[in-house]
Amino acid sequence: METTKVREDRPTTTFQTGSEASHSLRRLWQRVRTCTLVLLVLCSVSFGQERPLPTQALHTLFDEEWDRELAEDPVWASALGNRTWNQQWPDESTEAVARRQARRKEALRKLQLIDRSQLSSFDQVNYDLFQERYQTAIAEDEFRYHLFPFAQASTILRQGETATSSRFETLNDCDDWIVRMRRFPAYLQQVMAVMREGKSRGILAPRPIMSEILSQFQVELRTNAMRDQFYAPFKDLPATISPADELRLRREAISVIDADVLPAYRDFEDFLAFEYVPACPLTVGIGATPQGKELYKFLIRKFTTTNLSAREIHDIGLSEVKRIRLEMEGVKTRVGFHGTLPQFFRDLQVAPRFHYATSEALLNAYRATAKRIDPELVRLFHILPRMPYGVAAMPPDLAANASAAFYRRGAVDGSRPGMVFVNLSRPKNRQANEVLVVSLHEGVPGHHLQLSLQQELGEMPAFRRFTSYIAFAEGWGLYAESLGEDLGLYNDPYDKFGRLEYEMIRAVRLVIDTGIHEFGWTRAQAMSYFVENTGKRAKDAAIEADRCISSPGQALAYKVGELRIQQLRSRASRQLGPNFDLRNFHDAVLSIGSVPLNILEKHVDGWIEDQRFRTRH
Repeated sequence: METTKVREDRPTTTFQTGSEASHSLRRLWQRVRTCTLVLLVLCSVSFGQERPLPTQALHTLFDEEWDRELAEDPVWASALGNRTWNQQWPDESTEAVARRQARRKEALRKLQLIDRSQLSSFDQVNYDLFQERYQTAIAEDEFRYHLFPFAQASTILRQGETATSSRFETLNDCDDWIVRMRRFPAYLQQVMAVMREGKSRGILAPRPIMSEILSQFQVELRTNAMRDQFYAPFKDLPATISPADELRLRREAISVIDADVLPAYRDFEDFLAFEYVPACPLTVGIGATPQGKELYKFLIRKFTTTNLSAREIHDIGLSEVKRIRLEMEGVKTRVGFHGTLPQFFRDLQVAPRFHYATSEALLNAYRATAKRIDPELVRLFHILPRMPYGVAAMPPDLAANASAAFYRRGAVDGSRPGMVFVNLSRPKNRQANEVLVVSLHEGVPGHHLQLSLQQELGEMPAFRRFTSYIAFAEGWGLYAESLGEDLGLYNDPYDKFGRLEYEMIRAVRLVIDTGIHEFGWTRAQAMSYFVENTGKRAKDAAIEADRCISSPGQALAYKVGELRIQQLRSRASRQLGPNFDLRNFHDAVLSIGSVPLNILEKHVDGWIEDQRFRTRH
């Protein structure tokens, strides 16, 4: 649903006759001459200073840098629907890293030549966000963070899935993918060179993480999962492609996968097994690496967009864990369970009535839940996205080590809808009471609604429409889980408990992430704390612990962002009293796109003042 606002200062059209029309034409001509002279003067002044008008210069810089960023990350460009670099992989060489750093610094130099005071308030925010974004990227590179090339779910293992987020509608699309596959070995060689440089500098991923990645890698090579990923586009080719081209494409694809892609992966497997993993440290905290303590402080600032210290975040986590446990005890009492909280966790895990018997039943439950939520959104939002979304099964090779679901945004050109991918592996191990909370987070009013509205903000520069601050995006996703309360969806106490279980996971992350990287916790300590407070299985605990180990600070963003949005909602409700409208509040939060939390707070405070002014006048 969209709302259309009619400007009150819109000019009206009237009919004129005789001398009135002649007089009007003369006045119009005089105005045109005056405006032209003024424009010429401004242009001459601008060119005399070798500097264009500030707004023009700013948006020219935005456009130039956006094109450069897409060229430097062709996989991301393909996912956005831009086919320009469909034959390319990112350039991971040391020389490319140095070029990117130099270009960012040059972009900041150009930015500083633009007089910020001459910009509109809207463009001043754009100016500040662009500056902050590039300063953060420069600082990260100075820590040589690119030498940590692996997260828990390795991007290298997943590169074949680039095909699932790319467009295959024409013969050129398919030929481009074959060229891209042929170039994959060179890309992988660059990744290995980066990892060797990290090894020489003592910047290595923890051995427990790398050993697990190596195991996943070996399984996928044995099961032909990687072959299937890369070959996927050729299984169901577009109807516009002729039978002769179909035959050629499939033959070439098989040939390139067997001759180039798989041998490159086998070389990489040998590199991991015999060279890289044995050199990795047994310690899991980033503090053990060069500049590790300073790097963790930087990552906390980057991911939370706050100045909170590790100790402050750790204490917030402990406080939230305590609060959520009390709420869990209340739900346990409400349903009449007389055992302990750990026993209640166990009952939810093993009792058949809390599970779906088949993957098909689980998928149908998610789809039915989405249909249940969709019509209720008008109670919480005035503006809804145009982009549709669907619910589908997660690819099996991803599901083994993935969480319950993930969201992939739709292509901006409308060629691909948003999609919630649901983990259907081991359905009897997945609790039925997580379906509602996961749907709220990943679909609507969570990621699909927020990210789709963001990329539909046509007046925003591209870098603001298509990039996100995790504290905002994941903070909103966690906040969206709580909106089930406003919609009356948590009537079933078991669904309510499911929401608390997921909120508990995010609170526990605050404790174990800071515990590992700031206070020297072991992997076993982190897993033990996770199981104790969430009741989840050891496998889930290992996935969560490894996530925090391999991506320090990232998991802090969820709860920190959600708490800030909740605080702003409480502030707005308190200050506006009976004039507070939750739909207006949500529209205000989402209208600015994804921003750091301090800018969101400033924006909402301005909105509150505007609302108070309106009610007084």
